[in-house]
Amino acid sequence: MLQLDSQTSIQPMPQPTKTAVMVIGGAEDKVHGKEILHTFFERAGSAEAQIAILPCASREPAILGERYNGIFNEMGAKTVAVLDIRERDQCENVEWQEYLEGCTGVFLTGGDQVRLCDLLGGTPLMDKLRQRSQTRQITIAGTSAGAAVMGHHMIAGGGSGEHPSRSLVDLSVGLGIIPEIIVDQHFHNRNRMARLMGAIAAHPDKLGIGIDEDTCALFEGDGLLQVLGRGTITIIDPRDLSYTNYPHIEGSAPLSLHDLRVHILCEGDRYNLSKRETIPPDRLLSR
Repeated sequence: MLQLDSQTSIQPMPQPTKTAVMVIGGAEDKVHGKEILHTFFERAGSAEAQIAILPCASREPAILGERYNGIFNEMGAKTVAVLDIRERDQCENVEWQEYLEGCTGVFLTGGDQVRLCDLLGGTPLMDKLRQRSQTRQITIAGTSAGAAVMGHHMIAGGGSGEHPSRSLVDLSVGLGIIPEIIVDQHFHNRNRMARLMGAIAAHPDKLGIGIDEDTCALFEGDGLLQVLGRGTITIIDPRDLSYTNYPHIEGSAPLSLHDLRVHILCEGDRYNLSKRETIPPDRLLSR
C-alpha cells in the first residue's frame, strides 16, 4: 500500500526545479552534514519536494524505507511516499503510477541490484520513471545497488582486486536511466578497479564510472557530471582503446587493454560527457 506521510492529497507538480540524476557510491552520510542527501532534496524541490522512496533492492525494505522517509521529512519535504514493492505485479499499481506522475524526486536505496532490476525492469512503473527522468521532469538518485542499475549494462556482481579478467565481473541488464555508462560503487573502498575495467573491455562503447562511498556523480541536463562528497570518482574512457584480447581469452586469464584513458576526480571537479573532457574547479567550460 502507498505510504504517504502527509495528510493532504497528492498535489500537482510544482514549478520545475533544476533536476539531475545522482549516482551515489553507497554509505552516504545520513547523520551529520548529509551533503549528498541535502543536494537530492534541493534538486527535488526543497520545501515543495514530493519524494518517492523505492527500497525494493533491500531485503529489509520497510526498515530502510522508513530511515530515508524520516530523513526527507525532517528536511521538510512536502510529501514522502515509500513504494514498498516486493512483487513485479505491484508495479502496475495505478496509485503508485499516479504518485510518480506528480512527484519531483525518486530515491533508489541500496541492497541487491539484481533484485532491483528483477522487480522493476520492463514494468509500467519503471517506464514512467525513466521517461520522466530523461525528459528532466524529475530528480532521481540511486545509492549503492541503486547506483549500479543506472546504465543499460550493469555490474551484477564479481570479485575485487586481482588483474582484470572475464571471470572477475558478472554483467547483466540495468534500468537504462543513463544508458551510456557502466557504474561500479563502493569503488576504491572495495578495490573494484579491475572489475570495472573488465566490464569496459566487454562493452568498449560505454564509459566506466567508479564511485567511492559517500561520493556522488551528479549528472546535469547539460551533459556535465560534477563530483560531490568526500571520496573520488574514477572515469574509465575507452574511446582510444587500440587493442584488447577480450574476445580471445576465457575465465581468469589476464585481460590486455591498450590506450585506456583514466581520470580520478574529486569534489568540485567536473566532466563533459559529450567531449570526454575533464574540467578542474577553476576552469570555465567553453560553450
